[in-house]
Amino acid sequence: MDTEKRKRRTRYRGKNPRHFSEKYKEQAPERYPADVARVIAGGRTPAGMHRPIMVRDIVELLQPRPGELVVDCTLGYGGHAIALLTAVQPGGRLLGVDIDPIELPKTVARLQALGFGPNVFTAHRTNYAGLSKLLPEPADIVFADLGVSSMQMDNPARGFTYKYDGPLDLRMNPERGQPARALLESLDESSLTELLVENADEPDAGAMARAILQAAVSTTTGLATVIRGAGGDEDSIRRVFQALRIAVNDEFGALDAFLRNLPLCLKPGGRVAVLTFHSGEDRRVKKAFQSGERDGIYSEIAPEVMRPDSEEVRANPRSRSAKLRWARRNRGTDS
Repeated sequence: MDTEKRKRRTRYRGKNPRHFSEKYKEQAPERYPADVARVIAGGRTPAGMHRPIMVRDIVELLQPRPGELVVDCTLGYGGHAIALLTAVQPGGRLLGVDIDPIELPKTVARLQALGFGPNVFTAHRTNYAGLSKLLPEPADIVFADLGVSSMQMDNPARGFTYKYDGPLDLRMNPERGQPARALLESLDESSLTELLVENADEPDAGAMARAILQAAVSTTTGLATVIRGAGGDEDSIRRVFQALRIAVNDEFGALDAFLRNLPLCLKPGGRVAVLTFHSGEDRRVKKAFQSGERDGIYSEIAPEVMRPDSEEVRANPRSRSAKLRWARRNRGTDS
């Protein structure tokens, strides 16, 4: 007997489910493709899924060829990896990196089900900051999609969203480090104010920091309520959550380490593309590529930032803030 038929599902009010746990069809796209397709056609991302951004642009820029070695530094749901891995066949390989112990096994199973076995695809649960130590040899292509994935964002238990109540966690790897609520307990008003400015360009950082620390919040909706009470709007809430997430996961530190060691990870003539979602990330990538070009490390870099076109933004609103930059490693004596 079908397990789904024997197990009674949680009932929900109205015609359509509203909470993450109720959206069983969206979380099983292989079983309910028509339902998932309707959600996507409506410009929304199905619960438990992630829609890759600027895939066509990324493939065109990186020009993957059969037989090449590709690294996806932020494997996520695997959308970019599938496109790149397909393009380097026959003979090509892809090494996927991700720190999320919850989502990584699901993605590995997903790619294996598509026929990408260990001879062409391997995955490592680690931070991409240490990529230079992980690679057995320099790669032809390195790609990184920074920020949080939709699977993490949509699951209230992960603490990334304030749309549903959940623990104020925000860790991409919940098995390591301290959650956001513990971070807040360790900060004074001055430190939190600085964090909100540095990580999210929050214009009312002082007022937000004061209100947050006085309230001693420990849940996602609790934090959102405090921000609204301090005069903040939805953008203020988004910025505060972003700032805390970046701090909890040391995202800027990881990005700086990755960019510093990136030339060691690329073969002569190798290509790299980085997709960012915050001005602090984009500035770091831009300056690293410009510095590398001046020093002769990169023979060519993106003349300007690329963004998703209006059609993609309409189809996937979560792509709105994406910025893409690329560079090509100098061929050196091989030129």
